[in-house]
Amino acid sequence: MQYSGDKKYRVAILGATGLVGQQFINILQERNFPVSELKLLASDRSAGGKIDFKGADIVVEEANAHSFENIEIAFFSAGSDVSRYYAPIAAKQGAVVIDNSAAFRMDPRVPLVVPEINPEDIAKHNGIIANPNCSTIQMVVALFPLHKVNRIKRIIVSTYQSVSGTGKAALTELENQSRLVLENKEVIPHVYPHQIAFSILPEIDVFLDNDYTREEWKMVEETRKIMHAPDIAISATCARVPVFYSHSESVNVEFSEPISPDSARRILAVAPGVKILDEPTVSLYPQPVSATGTDDVYVGRIRQDFSTTNGLVMWVVADNIRKGAALNAIQIAETMIKKEWVQRGQEDEGR
Repeated sequence: MQYSGDKKYRVAILGATGLVGQQFINILQERNFPVSELKLLASDRSAGGKIDFKGADIVVEEANAHSFENIEIAFFSAGSDVSRYYAPIAAKQGAVVIDNSAAFRMDPRVPLVVPEINPEDIAKHNGIIANPNCSTIQMVVALFPLHKVNRIKRIIVSTYQSVSGTGKAALTELENQSRLVLENKEVIPHVYPHQIAFSILPEIDVFLDNDYTREEWKMVEETRKIMHAPDIAISATCARVPVFYSHSESVNVEFSEPISPDSARRILAVAPGVKILDEPTVSLYPQPVSATGTDDVYVGRIRQDFSTTNGLVMWVVADNIRKGAALNAIQIAETMIKKEWVQRGQEDEGR
């Protein structure tokens, strides 16, 4: 994104040493985000190290209640409990917090934003903006352009989510377990309840009283909020697969009116943030290995769902650490800057 004017912003990243935090740093540099000062924050265990940003070594500081003084934009990637504590503090001190945790997503006072879909919601912020769940983001980027043309009635989604969604320890666990299995040695899981190498675990986050996992219910509630479509019927099954990066999803969609696969392809071909990879005759379709490190949501295997009226099936893949987390948050900030929504009125301060 190209920026006009000379205005630059004092930016903080909370959780700077994690997978998403590192992507924040990389993408801010890649997109030439207008940073006048960058503060990197983490827990006491990670404080003290140095991280390069545009040729300068920045010391990682331990987060505290004074860390956000004079900060204008704060990217959070440090877990829900940390966000619940620090986000109101940062907002009160004048920062706009873009939070990657689940802490505020369903708070009616907090916008939940995917810039390709509901950028106008950013303007309603009172100092905190929520970044949606990674699996939700890629699905709604693919579905909303179709929904605008032909209202969606029902979604059935099954996800195949990479271990990077759990963090660095999960990447190490998959690597170590894979080696142990190939060496015919005993595997003892630590990050996950069962062996993840060469297996699939239909359990992401905790189980709720309704027997869905919290990850599955996030997809239901967040999709309705982002798309401003509370009546869409949604059923999700979320599984962890032995893939390092990028999530895949099989999505069955029932529309209000008939829609052909070719019509869907034409709509998605010009949709922001979407790339079509759909030529079965040459085995062209989205794959996590090729999506990793890229910014788009890839859609393929678009075909008729003959089990229902007005149905389509599609395969959706995206890098969960980039578009599913850091990039989406930075795009929120870019939109805020472009629309001059960074500043709040006096009535909004002190949330």
